[in-house]
Amino acid sequence: MMQNLESHPKGYSLAAFVKAKRKEQKWTQVQLADYAGVGLRFVRELEQGKTSLRLDKVNQVLDLFSACMGPVSIDRSIYADS
Repeated sequence: MMQNLESHPKGYSLAAFVKAKRKEQKWTQVQLADYAGVGLRFVRELEQGKTSLRLDKVNQVLDLFSACMGPVSIDRSIYADS
């Protein structure tokens, strides 16, 4: 089962989230691309952690998993030195 994203404030990647969710559904990358209405190349790049992707397409994929990306407030205290 997928761990809560909040328990991974640093380093939990979008790529890992999408890949894990796809595997939970037992979908291939081809199926995910088809269901989301994006290209196979986009899914592969997303799962490989490409750093520059179109946000609208990312959200098309994430919508299948009841998730989305957008502006989020950052609690900078988690990064402060103790």
